[in-house]
Amino acid sequence: MVVLDPFAVGRPTAAERRASEDWSEIQLWSDRVYMPYVVRPLGVGLSPRSSMYSTKIGDITVTRFSYGIPVSVGDFSSDAGNALVLTTIRGNARHHLDHDATADTPAGDTFVADCSRVDYLVEFSPDHVQLNLTVPHALLTDTAVRWWGFDPGDLLWRRKCAIGGGGSGWQALLAYAMRTTGELPGHATEGRIGLNLQELLVGHLLTEWAARAGVDPDRSTGPAAPGYVRHAVQYIREYARELPTASDIADAVGVSVRTLSGSFRKYLNTTPAEYVREQRLQGIREELLTASPGETVASIAGAWGYVNLGLFAAAYRRRFGENPSQSRAFGPVSG
Repeated sequence: MVVLDPFAVGRPTAAERRASEDWSEIQLWSDRVYMPYVVRPLGVGLSPRSSMYSTKIGDITVTRFSYGIPVSVGDFSSDAGNALVLTTIRGNARHHLDHDATADTPAGDTFVADCSRVDYLVEFSPDHVQLNLTVPHALLTDTAVRWWGFDPGDLLWRRKCAIGGGGSGWQALLAYAMRTTGELPGHATEGRIGLNLQELLVGHLLTEWAARAGVDPDRSTGPAAPGYVRHAVQYIREYARELPTASDIADAVGVSVRTLSGSFRKYLNTTPAEYVREQRLQGIREELLTASPGETVASIAGAWGYVNLGLFAAAYRRRFGENPSQSRAFGPVSG
């Protein structure tokens, strides 16, 4: 049997690990590592006995989490721009689909829902333990465009479904990823190992998800994004910290600014400048959440090219629903 518990394999990481019976503390932690949402106990007078663990694989947040009591979780913030990939380690999760239908995921099964595109409600049994991936929607679309040449849109993003299952390749990949985070935590969070793991996880996720949704990556109903769009996406992700202009990006991929801007609108429903801004804010948020004691909001924002902290803070609040100082306040906790 494949082991999915990150504490059961490899060397324990220095990532955040907490236990709490305080609803406020649990909510602050979960808002940060997942996104704002509403949790309700399924019973009267129940107090949580939560176990919380988080680490990173590239841009993906990995969490091992339980409330210790039966709960329902819903009203996820679409503004956070995240998809959830929930794998049950112990107990059962009941996921609400459309038209009052539900799908259960017992131990070893995985469920995916893009909370930036669709409403999502899930109920967890009293003994539940979950291994969850929080994946930015932008990472999903980036990977789809690079791999398939097009953004599949709501045909895929609005589909909630189970993938993988006991003994599947997806389950084996999760186990490998968890073993790597335990044995090589720094390399999994950053660097080539983390980037390669991220690519494997997202690519496998998209492939299985597309199969369940009836999306054929080789037979798109729309035109594929040109190669220069895919190269521009990669260029922005690599150089966002340097504030590339539309002209810089166009020169790097060998097209005119007008062609680049029109293609971004057509294939990604955004502009090059908006895409750069999103990557900068995502990069700052990741660094704030993992900042060392000596790093400040000002130093991190400044390293990403923000000079006016007031304008930066306003943009950060609009994007993530909290002040930069709130993200920085938690920081990593050694365990």
